[in-house]
Amino acid sequence: MSRQNSSDHVSSIIYNQNNSSYTSTLQAYIRNQRFNKTDTPKPIIIVTPLHETHVQSTVICSKNMGMNLRIRSGGHDFEGLSYVSYTATFVLLDMSNIRTIDVNIDEETANVQVGATIGELYYRIWEKSKIHAFPAGVCPTVGVGGHISGGGYGVLLRKYGLTVDNVIDATIVDAKGRVMDRKSMGEDLFWAIRGGGGASFGVIVSYKLQLVRVPEVVSVFRVSKTLEVENATDIINRWQYVADKIDRDLFIRLNVKPDNTKSTIHASFTAFFLGDSDSLVSVMNAGFPELGIQKTDCKEMSWIKSELFWSSSEKNSEEVLLKRTFSPKFAKRKSDYLQTPIPRNGLESILQKMLELKVVELVFNPYGGRMSEIQDWETPFPHRAGNIFKIEYSVNWHQNGSEIEAYYVNQTRLLYDFMTPFVSKNPRGAYMNYRDLDIGTSRVGNNTYVDGKVYGEKYFKRNFDRLVKVKRMVDPTNLFTNEQSIPL
Repeated sequence: MSRQNSSDHVSSIIYNQNNSSYTSTLQAYIRNQRFNKTDTPKPIIIVTPLHETHVQSTVICSKNMGMNLRIRSGGHDFEGLSYVSYTATFVLLDMSNIRTIDVNIDEETANVQVGATIGELYYRIWEKSKIHAFPAGVCPTVGVGGHISGGGYGVLLRKYGLTVDNVIDATIVDAKGRVMDRKSMGEDLFWAIRGGGGASFGVIVSYKLQLVRVPEVVSVFRVSKTLEVENATDIINRWQYVADKIDRDLFIRLNVKPDNTKSTIHASFTAFFLGDSDSLVSVMNAGFPELGIQKTDCKEMSWIKSELFWSSSEKNSEEVLLKRTFSPKFAKRKSDYLQTPIPRNGLESILQKMLELKVVELVFNPYGGRMSEIQDWETPFPHRAGNIFKIEYSVNWHQNGSEIEAYYVNQTRLLYDFMTPFVSKNPRGAYMNYRDLDIGTSRVGNNTYVDGKVYGEKYFKRNFDRLVKVKRMVDPTNLFTNEQSIPL
């Protein structure tokens, strides 16, 4: 790739496979070790741009050379599509050095480049204000770029909606190498990159975010129940009926996990509340007394400390949010949406199946509140009113080996299949940021076939057709493509 001019120093941020820093640069943001093997397809070139002109050069050169382009911000892509291509020779555009954050408290906005992490964003907001926040995820090492462009959510979603619901501008480099903001890109493209996946349409460089207000004191709790001793089945069942209807200042995540050592199920209820602990106990007593929350179960803290609580690091200082290191693991994720509560006998059968399978955890994230007020067409993310909660199928392991991987991945598929009668239908919904190559992919012999309409309608429902129209308009040569991008 050629440099645009001598001041760009393009050669210093390009790594080919013979470069001594190639491997460390590639592996620095591979979060899922399933895609860090000797036989994993590797990019022929890695570009680590320092500013927009480097991004423009990379886009133009990739297009001229007929190279597939993969775009990575934080590397938390569960299927590795931001840094692996199975169909073409490819270039990796690693955005991790483009990570400036500018917080303007007077305007209550933040401009954040896509290589920043969520933790860095939270820290920079906290530096400027103790009563402002942003509705994003609870894993601090996730890159802003992928998190926002695929929807994004966190503990504030019942109060303020999704991450994309609070994006007010963006900067993107399109397939012609042009740098555009919301005004110059137009409302169709701006709509598409707020939940439709930025990597299908261009290279997003930055977002302008609308900050939200939070009280100086928020409250949290985490309590666990088991099947035999504390009758977790009854409490899980009740959670289904209240979690999306309770005070929108309250978010209660439910983790359901098998305990193989004791042949039981642990149901962990983790809550975030925009208020003090007395108010939280009052809300719980009125709306969810079955959980039996008392003031001694609750902790009061600042919003920034609550983010540390969710990652089990509240004993650390706020500076831990600036750490970009991550313990790599092998992982598989799937997702579903629930629109009617699971009958109690169905719930019992699911818990029994989880005990049988032994390794798959279910994470239930409640909707309702603000999520039910935003129309399903306002952003590409369609899973709004009518959904009680989202299910994440989660399995992690720490040993390499094809047989080990096949076992764990198959366990998620078995539970996913078992859940079919209980989840959304026509289509069965899925969350794009929990990327899942099982969706829309079929294998016949040694050939793999991908049906974009299948995964497109599961991720985006009726918004899929509009996303295809935007794709054809802004990227007619399909420069920005991956195994689950928006097809032409």
